[in-house]
Amino acid sequence: MSQALIVIDIQNDFCPNGALAVPNGDHIVDQVNALMRQYNLCVLTQDWHPKGHSSFASSHSNKDTYDIIDMSYGPQILWPDHCVQNSEGASFHPRLDTTKAHLILRKGTNPDIDSYSAFFENDRKTPTGLNGYLQSLDIQSVAIVGLATDFCVNYSAVDAAHLGYNVTVFTQLCRAIDLDGSLDTALKNMTCAGVSLE
Repeated sequence: MSQALIVIDIQNDFCPNGALAVPNGDHIVDQVNALMRQYNLCVLTQDWHPKGHSSFASSHSNKDTYDIIDMSYGPQILWPDHCVQNSEGASFHPRLDTTKAHLILRKGTNPDIDSYSAFFENDRKTPTGLNGYLQSLDIQSVAIVGLATDFCVNYSAVDAAHLGYNVTVFTQLCRAIDLDGSLDTALKNMTCAGVSLE
């Protein structure tokens, strides 16, 4: 086994009518299900924030959603409250076939640090444990799909490339938030890191 599929954050809050809805985020679900059947190892990530997470705009007085503040680990976009632990919004999209998952990785659980990447929290130092898990199974290549292209997919793909994996992002099975050109920036970042975009 040398390849794995990482499915990023296909959760209700990132789909239409969710708290942080990604346009057409639900349109990829059926194709992702079909793709999972082609891989012997599938990892699902799940944003899993405690109430009052520091990345929520509601946790900061006189701040609005999508403002950027300086945290101890660097700039942080303030988001609407989303994917709160044990909420319906944090649940996987109901059509996503979670039975194919060999591992469900919950991220963003530290109330003081956000976590876009499946590999590291946003301090860029604290590992999630995914790299060790994949290494224990001799995984050398990863394919990545999911939500959102310009944030969690981007950070996960770049980190995977920096860790030495051969990385492919299937862009047709991703959707973006696209804040102020963030999608173009993310595509350039992934390309520069050696990620294959297909």
